[in-house]
Amino acid sequence: MRSQPTPFEGGPMDGRTLPILLGPTGHPSKWYEIPVPAPDGGAPTVLLYERVPAGYSKRLGLQKGWKYVYAPGAEKPKLRWPWTKPTKPTPPPPAAPGE
Repeated sequence: MRSQPTPFEGGPMDGRTLPILLGPTGHPSKWYEIPVPAPDGGAPTVLLYERVPAGYSKRLGLQKGWKYVYAPGAEKPKLRWPWTKPTKPTPPPPAAPGE
């Protein structure tokens, strides 16, 4: 598998560059998770980084590559298959008679 050196911005990984594996399309994954073990042996904290374009060329406006940006309050979206039906909001329960 191929890998590409990808820079990180923000958070504890700010300024570092890591070789990230590329997928079958030649792009790194949209989210990068870094588990940080808890000092007391509890559940690890997971740091999330989101993939964003690294910049664009001046002349043609082509994308220069990717970088990961720290997303402190974000949650990784769940995998959703394109052929699944959208979830319908649940209707409110019916009111009790006499209210």
